[in-house]
Amino acid sequence: MPKSVPQRHNHNAGKSTGKSDSAKYFANHPEARKKKNEYNTEYHSSESRKNYREELNRQTRDHKTPGKDVSHHKDGSFSRENRSTNRARNGKGDNARKK
Repeated sequence: MPKSVPQRHNHNAGKSTGKSDSAKYFANHPEARKKKNEYNTEYHSSESRKNYREELNRQTRDHKTPGKDVSHHKDGSFSRENRSTNRARNGKGDNARKK
């Protein structure tokens, strides 16, 4: 019988770590959160945003490759790129940037 190896688990799973300043602000100010959600609903329901999402989804569908993402460039073009490279470059918060 093979030896049993205990499985490791993520000790941070389910914990509320790393909340951004804006997330904390909106959690503490419900009227500001409501105003922001109303703005986002209106913004994301506009025809230009719908068309933008449609184009992104089309690119993702057309470039199906396991382990690859569709990377978006500053000039509006697309290319396939490793997920880890694409998502690491985009960063979190103020570190986000396109190539």
